[in-house]
Amino acid sequence: MIAAQVVVFAAGAVLVVFVLETAIRTVVLPRGARSALASAVFWAVGWVVDLAAVRVRDFESEDRIRAVHGPVALLALVFTWLLLVLVGFMMMFWALSPDEGWGEAFHLSGSSITTLGFAPADNTIEQMLAFAVAGLGLLLLTLLITYLPSIYGAFSRRETKVGLLEVRAGSPPSALEFLIRYQRIGWIDRLDEEWAGWEAWFAEIEESHTTYPALAFFRSPDPYRSWVTAAGTVLDTAAVYASTLAIEPNAPAGVTIRAGYIALRRIADFFGLPYDPDPSPDDPISITRAEYDALYDSLVEAGLDLVPDRDQAWRDFAGWRVNYDTVLLLLAEMVHAPYAPWTNDRSPPDHHRHKAAWLWQPRGRRRGSRQA
Repeated sequence: MIAAQVVVFAAGAVLVVFVLETAIRTVVLPRGARSALASAVFWAVGWVVDLAAVRVRDFESEDRIRAVHGPVALLALVFTWLLLVLVGFMMMFWALSPDEGWGEAFHLSGSSITTLGFAPADNTIEQMLAFAVAGLGLLLLTLLITYLPSIYGAFSRRETKVGLLEVRAGSPPSALEFLIRYQRIGWIDRLDEEWAGWEAWFAEIEESHTTYPALAFFRSPDPYRSWVTAAGTVLDTAAVYASTLAIEPNAPAGVTIRAGYIALRRIADFFGLPYDPDPSPDDPISITRAEYDALYDSLVEAGLDLVPDRDQAWRDFAGWRVNYDTVLLLLAEMVHAPYAPWTNDRSPPDHHRHKAAWLWQPRGRRRGSRQA
């Protein structure tokens, strides 16, 4: 009997330490650190959300359902932490007084973790455990309270740039609309000013979406906006600008593309999405030559000055796009981003169903679109 008590006590202690380690990884550690428990909770909530989302008929309703995924999963994670801590201490209380049964152990553990104190501890060891579980419960709730302002601050900064993009690139956003609007208002020579801001934005989402991975599933207030489609639009605009417009070699555009694909790759690494880290410039991409030619013709019609060698321009564009093509489309699939040209309207070349570290959801869905 004593051996069983020791095993149960040790198992309860291990469970509590596991929960504390998960909380530190998720909330305190200032770097991307995956947690099996957090992964399981986000997967479970995502599975329930997906069951509801696939049954609605319009995209706006689907977006409203999917918008609860991130916030609900965060609350469910904290509830799971508290529940597992309660169970862990219940096991330790039982091991100290097995004759009183599991019901009394649950009573004492629940009384302590809620700090209600309606179940008194009978001896010094039980009192120490009661203080420990009460303190740990308060610590977990405090971590959540301090975590939320950080995550919503990062969300607000992300969405400010995403919202500004609609003014420049339409809704849904596209590289073609971005360039044509700048041409119409005579700002095409001022695009260099855009690249620096988006380079900083990419650096911030790399840090925030790996430190606070739940952010990836926080959807924009407008159902037709998404951080993924914004990233794709900016990268495509920079790639077309650097490859197709008749300008001098543009270092800021190239640096922005590099900052963008590095950020998307780091986020993809965190979620376990597969991609080729060293693609060849002539590897296949999801954009077809016919689609590129249509964009080229539209830019000519809009009055932009393009390089005369269309074949070379296509090769240069594809050489830029291949760096972020796969990760962009897989991230769009993972978060169920809204429709946007060249982002969430296709799958990557040689696409195979992936299972992200935090979430896997079926792709079958209806897309909505809106013009601005």
